[in-house]
Amino acid sequence: MGATRRAVAWAKDGPFGVEFAEIALYDERVSAEGVAIGSAPIPYRLDYSLETASGFVTSRLLVGTRGEGWRRTLDLRRDAAGAWSLTAGEEGDVDLPPPGGDPATLLAAVDCDLGLSPVTNLMPVLRHTPFSGGSAVELTAAWVSVPDLRVRADGQRYTFVRADDECRVIRYEATDGSFAADITLDRDGIVIDYPGIARRLSCAHA
Repeated sequence: MGATRRAVAWAKDGPFGVEFAEIALYDERVSAEGVAIGSAPIPYRLDYSLETASGFVTSRLLVGTRGEGWRRTLDLRRDAAGAWSLTAGEEGDVDLPPPGGDPATLLAAVDCDLGLSPVTNLMPVLRHTPFSGGSAVELTAAWVSVPDLRVRADGQRYTFVRADDECRVIRYEATDGSFAADITLDRDGIVIDYPGIARRLSCAHA
């Protein structure tokens, strides 16, 4: 069956930033390509591509960041058996933590979560569909810090809040209590408003 294709732009909350993504939604998987411009902690450009396997489980996230005199890359993968691998690279001298991490710490994760990007919330939303009440969904994500591309395991919780014909609201919480927000989504599960992270610039379908 063909994909639903969306082209979406967001303005980032807090320090200046914008993101544009082209997203293909299939019955059991999603793919996306995007670019973001950020200003903190230093000015940077970020490019990414995302692929999932059946069940909206991450299979690959490829990310590149660059700024004045530096660049970094991250190739993060999850195989069919649930094992994660990553390859990180860096060029130039910049005051950021080193990219990459220990894939052994990601064994419980099925999702990636690209920092400050509303796109990677799609996978848990589409897989668990927390739109009709019921218990909260807890999961572990392979969280990628931006722009340094450091990777670590991150506990997350999604809870249904309310819904109408056009939008759904779910509550996102970091299980360590460090962050929480009520996220407004459209009918495809794509973020309209994510307080503290990003706001949609246009709600029109591509």
